[in-house]
Amino acid sequence: MRAEGFGVKGPRGWAFRGVDVAAGPGSLVALAGPSGSGRTCLLLALTGRMKAREGQAEVGGVRLPRKMAAVRRFSALAHVPGVSDLDPAFTVAEHLREAALLRRRFAGSPLALLRSRSTRTAENRRRVDAALEAAGLDPLTLPKGERTAVRDLERLEALRLTVAMALLGEPRLLAVDDTDLKLGDAEAAAAWSMLRSVADGGVTVLAVCNEVPAEADVVVRTGDAPGGGTAAGSAGADGARGADRAGEPDRGGGADRPGGAGDADGAAPAGDGGDTGGKAGPGGTAGSTADAGDTGSAADTGDTGSAGGAADAGDTGSAGGARRDVNHEDDEEGAADAFAETGRA
Repeated sequence: MRAEGFGVKGPRGWAFRGVDVAAGPGSLVALAGPSGSGRTCLLLALTGRMKAREGQAEVGGVRLPRKMAAVRRFSALAHVPGVSDLDPAFTVAEHLREAALLRRRFAGSPLALLRSRSTRTAENRRRVDAALEAAGLDPLTLPKGERTAVRDLERLEALRLTVAMALLGEPRLLAVDDTDLKLGDAEAAAAWSMLRSVADGGVTVLAVCNEVPAEADVVVRTGDAPGGGTAAGSAGADGARGADRAGEPDRGGGADRPGGAGDADGAAPAGDGGDTGGKAGPGGTAGSTADAGDTGSAADTGDTGSAGGAADAGDTGSAGGARRDVNHEDDEEGAADAFAETGRA
């Protein structure tokens, strides 16, 4: 594995850039750096699952980013949150069986289908046993054996299961994210010992970590390249801009404008002039309010009744009490509107 000036850029800027890697086959490569410095992006880019924007790399004799699909064929992901998560409701046996079926469907030889079913079953069993042994996971030590659900596994046991599932395809490159996350000192030492044994078997291992282990052959640090903005830094800038926007007054809300539509006392908006007959009487109670947007109804300025009373749209037409003759149908519609408004009040 070799990379020079490797970098990945996303919508928020550079995830990482200017990274150099040089590791031989069967090496344990530790990807270290602060959280948000692009460690996972580097892991995915080196396994052909994320396209680099600058620099070049060569993995297993294949150039990146030109031949990403070819790298994916001989690489495998173990624990990578958001990409290869375990289903907490599935059992250990179900996960292993599914991984074996997927390997046979997409990575196996078509000639294997010509073999008998018993032969294929025995071959799958052999692969599963070998992967479990390499990952150091003994199903007999689990609470319910292979029928133990993932939700009942410890963090180290779940990590071993993901490594075993990845090894079913006999990859040449294995990637593990958050290797020592939520692990004690003894569990972290056991995890690194397991990955060291996998690397000694000829598989190149990429492992993201918070603390660099003594077992690592090569250490690659992210976030230290000059001029290389990290994803965390870009997110922080966006967050600051978002906070500035959040501090601006709301230009569309009625609470910040005098006479807005959301007044708590129920008064009609000052800017609405849809009523030709015009304004609520000073003697009206707080429960009865004329709707300023209704053109067919007018509030009675002399009405001092309770909230349950309906305003008579045919009695008054202005604040001075002058009458107007209107069409009979308009009277009925206006009275119905006024009754509905005062009834709701």
